[in-house]
Amino acid sequence: MTTRSPLLRSRLERASQATLTLYAVAVAFSTYFCMYAFRRPFGAAEYRGYELGGLDLKSALVISQVIGYTLSKYLGIKVCSEATPQRRVVLLVTLILAAEAALVLFGLVPPRWWVVAMFLNGLPLGMIWGLVVSYLEGRRTSELLLAGLSCSFIVSSGAAKAVGRSLLTDYQVSEAWMPASVGAIFLLPYMVSVWLLRQVPEPTAEDTAARVERAPMDHRDRSAFIRHFLPGLVLLFAFYFFLTAFRDLRDNFSAEIFVQLGYGEEPRVFVQTELPVAFGVMAALAALNLIRDNRWGLVGTYAIMVSGCLLLGGATLLYDRALISGVTWMVLVGLGAYLAYVPYGSVLFDRLIASTQVAGTAVFAIYVADALGYTGSVGVLLYKNSAHRTIGWLDFMRGFSYLMCVLGVACLGLSLLYFWARHGHGRHGRQPQSLT
Repeated sequence: MTTRSPLLRSRLERASQATLTLYAVAVAFSTYFCMYAFRRPFGAAEYRGYELGGLDLKSALVISQVIGYTLSKYLGIKVCSEATPQRRVVLLVTLILAAEAALVLFGLVPPRWWVVAMFLNGLPLGMIWGLVVSYLEGRRTSELLLAGLSCSFIVSSGAAKAVGRSLLTDYQVSEAWMPASVGAIFLLPYMVSVWLLRQVPEPTAEDTAARVERAPMDHRDRSAFIRHFLPGLVLLFAFYFFLTAFRDLRDNFSAEIFVQLGYGEEPRVFVQTELPVAFGVMAALAALNLIRDNRWGLVGTYAIMVSGCLLLGGATLLYDRALISGVTWMVLVGLGAYLAYVPYGSVLFDRLIASTQVAGTAVFAIYVADALGYTGSVGVLLYKNSAHRTIGWLDFMRGFSYLMCVLGVACLGLSLLYFWARHGHGRHGRQPQSLT
């Protein structure tokens, strides 16, 4: 797995920008698409008839996996920001094998121990995103690359659950062994995808001149970066704290929401509602590649995110007034959530660093945001199950949509004003500004 192909890599180094972009998008998409087969398939089951610590078992499983995933994000702040190109592929393989081992454990142990297995499953998976992004950031085509990658987790979540549902209904695989079975199906494609991803050449001199050199960050670099941008980052992270929870609740409990909407017996609805979302987000982010000026590229990124927030509130208002169907509402709310959510893990911090011309990596900022975001996901889920346990997931998500609309417009608007004022005037193409 660690051996590069001289022939393939040398051809990619000589390839046109369009060919390299298509290759990098395809292999990065495939890698992360396969990862979701180890993270999301359990969401296709309902695990009825069990309770644990006052929670229904499905909620307990979601919480335990998210806790593991959240800890993984905190670990990823150090691991992913310091990972060298030579270490990335080893980490990608090791982490996915650990996740599959946890799913096998899930099938072996009795239900009262499932939460432990799901925690162990989430623990390695949170670092995979940052390792994949490391191959794509800091390039002139980063918006196209990261847009393609981001579509993977929009589509793959529904695909993983569709495969899981099919195993449950068509092949009578038990709820205990279904997650490990889905992971086993995707293990070989994942390994091949990682090997192909390893062949992507490093950024060129032209990439570095346009987007600032991205080097591993040590503890001093990370602390200096946070201090330098603290007010703007606080606003971004505060919104993301709740946005991640919203995205996760819609994703984890889509099976329950579709039942309440009257589509519980249609497995294909998981994919049908996510494909329009994926294409919409990909088109919006890919359009940012047309904006060469990094300051206006950052503004364009914010415009996409704010439009997503407005769509959350507008779509829910239309549904509440019976002007659109439940499926249309799920599509529009998904599109709005992902328009606001996806830039955090892809183009937002890449453009922010390029605009301000400071030394740093987008992966570090992404992982700080993700660590806080998944903390919020756990918190909101616990809040719902304790303070609003009698409210169905559909009604809870409707109210949550309005909150995210208002909070998002406020936090994003203020943070844009802050970063607009921190633009790195006159530094384009020069060495990045050191903060230490």
